[in-house]
Amino acid sequence: MSALFPKWMNALPTLGAGAAFFGLIGVVWGTWYWATPDYTRVGYMPTQPGTGFNHQLHAGQLGIDCRYCHTNVEKSPEANIPNVATCMGCHAEERLRNWDIHRVGFVREAYAEDRSIEWRRIHKLPDYVRNFPHDAHVKAGVSCFSCHGQIMGMPVVYQAEGLHMGWCLDCHRNPEKHMVPPEKVTDLVWVETEWLARPVAGRNYNGVTPQQLVDSLRRSPPQTCGACHH
Repeated sequence: MSALFPKWMNALPTLGAGAAFFGLIGVVWGTWYWATPDYTRVGYMPTQPGTGFNHQLHAGQLGIDCRYCHTNVEKSPEANIPNVATCMGCHAEERLRNWDIHRVGFVREAYAEDRSIEWRRIHKLPDYVRNFPHDAHVKAGVSCFSCHGQIMGMPVVYQAEGLHMGWCLDCHRNPEKHMVPPEKVTDLVWVETEWLARPVAGRNYNGVTPQQLVDSLRRSPPQTCGACHH
């Protein structure tokens, strides 16, 4: 028998078990990473109608406040998309130079035809999650930057965060890391470079600290299933 089965073959069951074990770990790890929103959703950047909307130009260079277009973020769970009439407040033909017609002609056409522009949604939570309450978060002092990234630097908006349950719970468990003075929630450059760039213990705005912002909340951020799920 020794001629048919060399002694080294006795190690095969152990090697097989080890390979199966590490293979299983690899499958679990791969699924945990590649099948999660951190991999499948981060960077999502759909093609928008016409020439799209350049946030780097509007919010960054021109300094238009987020709330000029997203008018309901302070009073509604939904962060509304502006209607065409809001766009025409700036892009009416008599208000901008002629070169503008080539970039925003699709806006003026939509306005003339009394129809909406079908912008493609980028940030979308699963159907089993209740609508994200923008009004509650903005009033509490959660900056647009925390969820959407540096929008003011994006020529084309993409999804900057996975928006998965663990990501949300990390913020709810340690809200002081993400909260900013409510009047600064849309000042994304300040939030990124002056507030979040400092350690939590070193953040102070007119005598207000992150812990004081947390203490000012009506209640602690919920962590129960019913808070976010139907």
